[in-house]
Formats: sequence, structure tokens, C-alpha cells
Amino acid sequence: MPPGRATQLGIFAKTFAGATAEAVLAQTRQAGYAMVQYNMACSGLSALPTVLDPREINALRAASSTTGVALAALSATYNMSHPDAAVRRAGHRALGVLAAAAQALNIPVLTLCTGSRNATDQWAAHPDNSSPESWRTLLASMEAAIDVAERHDVLIAIEPEPANVVSSAARARLLLDELGSARVRIVFDGANLLDASTLCAGSDAMHREFLGALEQLSQQIVLVHAKDRTLDGAVVPAGRGAMDYAVYFDALAAARVDVPIITHGLDAAAAPDVAAFLRERLSALPGSAQ
Repeated sequence: MPPGRATQLGIFAKTFAGATAEAVLAQTRQAGYAMVQYNMACSGLSALPTVLDPREINALRAASSTTGVALAALSATYNMSHPDAAVRRAGHRALGVLAAAAQALNIPVLTLCTGSRNATDQWAAHPDNSSPESWRTLLASMEAAIDVAERHDVLIAIEPEPANVVSSAARARLLLDELGSARVRIVFDGANLLDASTLCAGSDAMHREFLGALEQLSQQIVLVHAKDRTLDGAVVPAGRGAMDYAVYFDALAAARVDVPIITHGLDAAAAPDVAAFLRERLSALPGSAQ
């Protein structure tokens, strides 16, 4: 990874309490992060607003400028595989609102959730997630999202999640190939690829898992997520679980993935320590000038 990588270290804005962009981004900067994956809930609004007052957009622009915290991505997650078409349509309408805001703010990426057939929790598994019908539903949702992205000149990024319809690097690769759109990119989270057996097997097994996934996806990655997992599968802050971060960052460097690193799965109190941990791991990479 080239020198300056730590300047691309960011965090989920929702990590910090506050109902204004200025309050949240000021805490972000104080905790040691240069950028955020923003959520409109941090502006005291719905995460999926039906309308956005231009004053809210201006306030976010001003807060980013004042604090020096860059806006790496904007969350637009809704359940793209929800069994109720009306729910999917509502999410799609909100995506249009957020895409217009991203265009106005020069935010390059909107992050999406491929979702689940679980009607109450888009992050929870469902036995129908692997069905052909679920795949067709997701393809239709993605085609609609691509149309929005084209109209507003933004990218949309999906993340392989174990409990979602796109549950693996292989499923993500299949989706990219079937859609064939340059607007669709990947959020890469190494912790999503590891189960208890891989974590217990040690660093070599993790390295093979990361490299295999990166071989399929590296050219489409626009964000890297940084969280951790314990041996029982619980999500914990980066550096506090069983994941080998030296191996993770080495694999990303070997695949020439040089994009913002966004941490999450932590509370505000842990944010400064996690920033220090990630910077230390980045500085240990060969060729780093950190």
C-alpha cells in the first residue's frame, strides 16, 4: 500500500451521538478519523428520507468543510430482497433522494444492502435467500438502483454479508457479472468471510480466504470495512477479536486495493483506540511512510 494510506481511515458516522452533521463530524475528527460513511440519521433525519431540504445538504457540506472530515460514502441501505414489493419500492424512492444528495455533495458512493427474505430484519438470514426467486428479486432491485445511479452519476456498492442474498465473494462475483454495470461496486469486509473454523485455523487460513475473495472482487472494491469477530462469531471492534489484521491488510496490499478503510462495529468510546490500532497496522506494511 502506498504512503498516506492512513489519511483514508474513516468510520461509520453513526458511531457518534448527535443530531447535526457538525456535531457528529466534530467528534469524528476528535477521535482521529479523516472521513466517514455518512448516514442521514446523523443529521437528525430518517436514514431513508422521502425528501431532503436543501438546507440539510448545505449543512452537511459546511460541516465537512469546517471539520475537514471527508464524506467517503452515503448509506442508502434498504432491504432490496424484501418479500413485499411495496417495501422495496419505498426503499428505491429513498435511494433516488439520497442519490440526488450524493451528487450535490460530490459523495462518490452509495452503500446498499442486498438484503434478506426475512421481512423484519434485512441483516438476518432466511432459508429462501438462496432461492432462484430471491435472486430474481435482487436483480430487479439492482437494475432499478443502477438506473438511479446513472441518472445521478454516482456509484452503488454492495457488501457480501453471510445472512444476505449476496452471502459470499462468489455470489458477489456472479451478481457483478450478470448485471454488467460499471456503476456497481463492492464494499469488502474481511470479517464477513471468516467463520469459527477459519478463525481457529489461524493466519494462513485467513490469508487464503482473503486472497481468494480478492482475486474475484479486487477490481470492483471502492470501500474496505474494518471490524473484527470473536471465535463464537460476535462482532467486536477491530483488533479485539480473532482476526489477524496484519494478514488482512497484507492481502489488500497484495491485491493493490487502495481505497478508504471504514471501521464500524464499535462505540464512540472505543473509536480513538481503534484508530490508533488501524494506523499502527497500516504503518507496519512494507513501503509505508506512516
